[in-house]
Amino acid sequence: MTPACKLLKQKNIAYTLHEYIHDANSTNSYGLEAVEKLALPAHEVFKTLLVSDGKNYYVAILPVSHQLNLKKIAAALGCKKLVLAEAKDAERLTGFVVGGISPLGQKKHLKTIIDLTAQSLEKVYVSGGRRGLDIGLSPNDLSVLLAARFIDIIDEKKV
Repeated sequence: MTPACKLLKQKNIAYTLHEYIHDANSTNSYGLEAVEKLALPAHEVFKTLLVSDGKNYYVAILPVSHQLNLKKIAAALGCKKLVLAEAKDAERLTGFVVGGISPLGQKKHLKTIIDLTAQSLEKVYVSGGRRGLDIGLSPNDLSVLLAARFIDIIDEKKV
């Protein structure tokens, strides 16, 4: 059981687990591999990215089918400029490996923004804390657990 699953169980939050066998040779991104193998709509599967202003780190949760708009999330967080965190920093801060970084159960609580599109969905799917494991839950529950806000942070063009 991953830290993400433990947190949901501890907080008595309803969720579903969705497992698949991760293909190390897949040319898809981890999120798009989950979409394909779990046969889920791409707009319901969300990726977890870490961004930094050079001193602080933040979490962005957005559909795997879109790119993060760094200017939008910087404005939402009151930062001048943000860059994507290095993989080694993301792994160190969250306690998860890239491709399995869950927004839930991270080693350190970071300020989090969830893309606005999640708010209109009944369920979103996020990484469960390892490659090949996704968790389905209410976007509102996700927001409450993470003390996150819903804000438009995606580019209009799809991946």
